[in-house]
Amino acid sequence: MGEAGPVGGLRMREGQGEFFRGEPPSFAQPDARSDRIGVIDVGSNSVRMVVFDGPCRTPAVLYNEKVLCGLGSELDRTGRLAPEGARRALRALSRFTALAPQLRVGALAGIATAAVREAADGPDFVEEVARRSGIRLRVVSGSEEAELAARGVLFGNPGAEGVVADLGGASLEFCWLAGGHAERGLTTPLGPLRLKARARRGAAIGAEIDRYLATVADSYRVSGGTLYLVGGAFRALARAQMHRTHYPLKVLHEYRLSADTALGLAEWVQHQRTDRLAAITGIGSGRAQHMAVSGRLLGALVRSLDPAWVQVSGFGLREGVCLENLAAGLRDEDALLAGAREQERRRARIPGFGEELGTWLADLLEPADAREDRLIRAAALLADVNWRTHPDYRAVACWETVTRINLTDLGHAGRAFLGLALVSRYKSLRKAAERTEAVALLSPAEQARATQLGLAMRLGGVLAGSGTGVLAYCPARRQDGRLVLTLSGPALPFSGEEVEKRVAALARAMDLDWQLTDTSDS
Repeated sequence: MGEAGPVGGLRMREGQGEFFRGEPPSFAQPDARSDRIGVIDVGSNSVRMVVFDGPCRTPAVLYNEKVLCGLGSELDRTGRLAPEGARRALRALSRFTALAPQLRVGALAGIATAAVREAADGPDFVEEVARRSGIRLRVVSGSEEAELAARGVLFGNPGAEGVVADLGGASLEFCWLAGGHAERGLTTPLGPLRLKARARRGAAIGAEIDRYLATVADSYRVSGGTLYLVGGAFRALARAQMHRTHYPLKVLHEYRLSADTALGLAEWVQHQRTDRLAAITGIGSGRAQHMAVSGRLLGALVRSLDPAWVQVSGFGLREGVCLENLAAGLRDEDALLAGAREQERRRARIPGFGEELGTWLADLLEPADAREDRLIRAAALLADVNWRTHPDYRAVACWETVTRINLTDLGHAGRAFLGLALVSRYKSLRKAAERTEAVALLSPAEQARATQLGLAMRLGGVLAGSGTGVLAYCPARRQDGRLVLTLSGPALPFSGEEVEKRVAALARAMDLDWQLTDTSDS
């Protein structure tokens, strides 16, 4: 495969597994002070490196680079890796191992999946990778690949229950999710690269799909439950569906379709030109040319496994590896609240205020259920993260907070609720919030509730100056048709006209009278 000198490799730190061996040169040693986790994923169609910035339950993606190599494009015909794909993959891996120390990666894991696992020259490729880059790839079995992808779904949705279908270039994996665990992983050779290769040799793609699914359907039928879709091919289909339906929120993760809608999408995509699909999804023509086959697979999955819902996961194998390498205490944290807490730590004026505000808001607004309580507490943690933004752009910044940062496990309606609450936290921006298309995901009652939450956050922020140690002395309650705010002890000096104005605004939104009392004469 050519000659090249070693460019360095990285070890997992002690206690995090040994995915790399050999002694890398000093410039490539992992940063012992860093909690950043790097994952290199050598797939059948692409080779990618993702670096997660820790330590936290939902670490942000610090770096993400992909090369479409097509390693498995000739696997079904020759039983070997595509020579040009192998050359491009080796070059990409050498670059990734050079980048890792520049990005201060503390632990780096390398995973190879179906193409390398099944190719006759897969072991030779692994040795060549080790010689050139110092990486000893972990070649996972089909069941391991399926279970890692399912753990990636748990990374984003710890309470997920149902079946995961992970579509790669050369394979389609299945795995059950139950009770927070990934179980019974299985792989099939139903990747678009293989199916198209067989079609070129005269095989009927539909018959090939039906033949394999008939052998697994009984084991993975999820009648009435949820089918979770993992992989770039499925995400491309979801992006196309968002475009054709003018969906108001451009977030793929947790995008949810009924089974009938998914079947309609599967049928529609098979009749579209590749160039049009590439244009509306923003993906390259290389991936767009596989969308018709992916659509056929989606339709067959829905018919065979009988889900009521199909939900897209923005996470997969790489996040599953990241979850494996998180400390046990971090893995057990609430994903939404941990992500919001990390944003407050990084961006708020006085971190810690959000926790106090969340408790104060819960007492005031009396959440209807556990879901609303989580959303209120998440909003409180995010209430002050946009303080640096110019007032003219805060509406945009608030929506970007819930659509572009690393928040998960809240659903699309939850994102819209948080966005409207954060925008309503700024009085002058309420009309901008009402014009935002994502608000259409909420019922009128939910919109009113989010607006009340925003006004309550504004009151709490004004009252305490977004600082800690005050709100405990300022309980606000509904009493006999009134909103009563009581100041006591250290909070007595915090009364003022601005506070009265914010109490009155919140009371109007709640259809209540209001009263401000203090205990100075008690």
